[in-house]
Amino acid sequence: MSNRMMVTGAGSGLGREIAQRWAREGWQLALCDLDERRLEETLRLVRAEGGDGFIRRCDVRDYSQLSAFAEACEAQLGGIDVLVNNAGVASGGFFEELSLEDWDWQLSVNLMGVVKGCKAFLPLILRSQGRIINVASMAALMQGPGMSNYNVAKAGVVALSESLMVELRGQGVKVHVLCPSFFQTNLLDSFRGPTPEMKAAVGKLLEGSPISAADIAEYLYQQVAEGAFMILPHEAGREAWAGKCRNPEPLYAEMAHMADRMRAKARG
Repeated sequence: MSNRMMVTGAGSGLGREIAQRWAREGWQLALCDLDERRLEETLRLVRAEGGDGFIRRCDVRDYSQLSAFAEACEAQLGGIDVLVNNAGVASGGFFEELSLEDWDWQLSVNLMGVVKGCKAFLPLILRSQGRIINVASMAALMQGPGMSNYNVAKAGVVALSESLMVELRGQGVKVHVLCPSFFQTNLLDSFRGPTPEMKAAVGKLLEGSPISAADIAEYLYQQVAEGAFMILPHEAGREAWAGKCRNPEPLYAEMAHMADRMRAKARG
C-alpha cells in the first residue's frame, strides 16, 4: 500500500500545506476540516502535486466523527501511516477578561481535539507502526501575555506528545510535536477574544511573520525524516526557547513588561 496520511484542519493554512508537501512524494491523503468547500480545493491541489486521497467534513470536538473518519481511512486506504493533528483555533484576552466558555471552547478544540484524534486513530497507527505529528505552538513553550487559554491548550499538546512518545516508542510508533511561532495563515478567521484590540495585535504579529505555512511544512518534512521530536521551525523561536531553558527570568521580565504595555494600550 502506498504511504497514507490523515490531516485535520486540512482546508487551509498549515494543514493544506502539509497535505501538499507529502502529496509531492505521491502520498494518499485523508483530509478533514469543518469547511467542505476549502477541503475540495485542498484535494484539487493535492492531486496537482501528484498525490491523491479523499475528504470528509469532521469536527474534532466530536469523537464519534473522528472514529467514523478512522473507519473511512481503513475502508478507503487500508489504514494510516502518519496522523497529523493540526486543527486549531486562535483566541486571546487577559485572564480576568476570558470567560469560562472561552476556556471550554479553546481546550475542546486545541487540546481535546488532539487527544481525541490520537485516541481514534491509535489502533491504525499501532498496526502500521507509523507516526503521530501533533501541531502545538511556541505559545506552549513561551506563554506570552494575553492568551492564557491558548497557551494552556498548546502546552497540553506538548505534554500529551511527550507522554505518547515515551509510551509508544517500544511499540514502534514515532511521535513529533511541531511548535511554530506566528506565521502567515488564516487562523484569525476563527479568532475569539473579548477585545477587538487583541485581535488587531495578533493580526499584526501574523502579518509581520517572515515565514509562511509552506516554509513550515517543508521544515516539518525534513525534521520528521530526521526523527526529531520537538520541531521548532522559526530560528528566533529556537533561540528564545534555548534562552528560556538556560535562564527564564529575563524572559519573564520581558513578558511582564509586554503585558503592562498591552494593558496600557487597551486602556487607550
